Amino acid sequence: MLVYDMVVRERRALAETLGRLTADELRQPSLCAGWTMHDIAAHLTTYLTFGQVKLYLGIMATAADIDRINVVLTRRAARRPTAELIDTLRRHADARTTIPRSGFDPVLTDAILHDLDIRRPLGIVREVAEEPRWVAFNHLARNPALGYAKGPRLGQLELTATDTGWRYGAGVPVRGTAEALLLAMSGRDDGWDELDGDGVPLLRERVRNRPQFHPVRRLAMAANVLINPPPADRRSRTATAPPRTPITPG
Repeated sequence: MLVYDMVVRERRALAETLGRLTADELRQPSLCAGWTMHDIAAHLTTYLTFGQVKLYLGIMATAADIDRINVVLTRRAARRPTAELIDTLRRHADARTTIPRSGFDPVLTDAILHDLDIRRPLGIVREVAEEPRWVAFNHLARNPALGYAKGPRLGQLELTATDTGWRYGAGVPVRGTAEALLLAMSGRDDGWDELDGDGVPLLRERVRNRPQFHPVRRLAMAANVLINPPPADRRSRTATAPPRTPITPG
C-alpha cells in the first residue's frame, strides 16, 4: 500500500474514534502534553486545508519552530465544535499538504502517534496494520522531519521491538513493543513500564531534557532541508513491513 493511502485510512479511522467519544471523554487529557482529546481533533484538521505556501510562511515567521506553529494553529482550530472538526477530518482525509520536502512519512507518523494519544488514556483497543507502524518507526529512527528532529536522542542505543523484531541502532539495549518504542521515540511520557534494557534510563533522560535549539540553528536546519534536493519518493511510495520475528524480552 502507498504511504499516502495509509495516511487517508488513518485519518478516517481517527475520525471514527473521535466520533464515538462522549463529551466528557473529549475533555480528558491526551498523551500529547497540554492537549485534550478535543485539541487533538483540532490539531488533526490544521493542515488539511492550510496549503503549502502558508506552511512555508509559518516556518519563516516562527524561525522554524514547528511546535509553536502547531500550538498556534491548534488553539485557533480548537474554537470550533468537535463535531465540526470531525466532519472536516472526514471530508478532507485525502488532503496532500506535507511538511516541506518531507513527503507523507511524517504525516503518517503524526496520525499514528495521535491515534495512540487518544486511545491509550481511554483504553480503546484498535487493530492497526503493521505497515503504518513500520513507516512511523523508520521515520522517527532514521530520518525525522522538521518537528521531530530533536537532537541525538537515539545515539548509542539499540532499539528492539519485541513483538515484531524491528531493530534500529547499535549500543545499549532498549527493548519493548513497537507501540511502546514509538511513544518513547516521539517523546511521549508514557509506556516506560513497557520497556526494559540498560538503555531505558538514558533514553528517558534524553526525552525529558531534549535540546532547545537557538532560532538561528532552527532556521539553518530548515534551510538545509529546503535547499537540498527532495527525495525521489517524497510524495508517496509502497511500504511493506518486514516479516515478524518476535523476540523474547530479557
